[in-house]
Amino acid sequence: MRQWTVDRVVDELSAAEAERRDRGPITDEYPDFDLATAYLAQDRLIERKVASGETIIGVKLGLTSRAKQTRMGIDAPLTAWLTDAMVLPAGEPAPMARLIHPRVEPEIVFVLGEDLAGPGVTAARAMQAVEYVYGGYEVIDSRYQDFKFKLPDVVADNASAGRFGIGPVARSPHDIDLAVEACLLDVDGEIVDTATGAAVQGHPAEALALAANGLGRRGHRLKAGWIVLTGGMTDAVFLNPGSTVSVHFTNLGSTSVSGG
Repeated sequence: MRQWTVDRVVDELSAAEAERRDRGPITDEYPDFDLATAYLAQDRLIERKVASGETIIGVKLGLTSRAKQTRMGIDAPLTAWLTDAMVLPAGEPAPMARLIHPRVEPEIVFVLGEDLAGPGVTAARAMQAVEYVYGGYEVIDSRYQDFKFKLPDVVADNASAGRFGIGPVARSPHDIDLAVEACLLDVDGEIVDTATGAAVQGHPAEALALAANGLGRRGHRLKAGWIVLTGGMTDAVFLNPGSTVSVHFTNLGSTSVSGG
């Protein structure tokens, strides 16, 4: 049997995504699969996507809620990469034929006006680097059966990245109190969850600072013009064919995604 290595992890996850199939956790088969190895696999996974023609356009945070962090045994969110192939333009349905079991969660989204490099970045410094704030959503799509995994599994899987969309309203970060910015999540017109920006590490700026610092420790930096998905404000809901999930923000407008 082929020995487990970083490249084998990448091969397994790349094949699962391409073939639209899920699998059991890699940690069940690879006892030495730790967090550091998982981040190496994540970076190598994105290197392959870039080599195939995709462009890195930002980062996303996962496990930003403290309850989820406690369940996973960590004290900070994880980071992952966004590429241009993950963008869903307004009005375009999610490509269900290319996704395994997509779920949608609302996000507060930052667009950076300058580079941001850790470690040592505070929330206040992080917000100085933000040029615009948007409301948006992420379509997460784990390559693991039933979204069941341990921390190294999900890190290597690029934090279940699938697709994402950004709403039509851009605001200056100085003109909005993101801790109290409220969001309604609805499925086919029925409200199923609500939250405020405080659900994201107490404030989305804290999540951005943690992302900058975590990436800095790995030798990366956030770049001007990049998009940052700061983390799910509510639990994710399944996106089914023919169904529409919408997110409605107090000051950041509304946007929606349908299962195509």
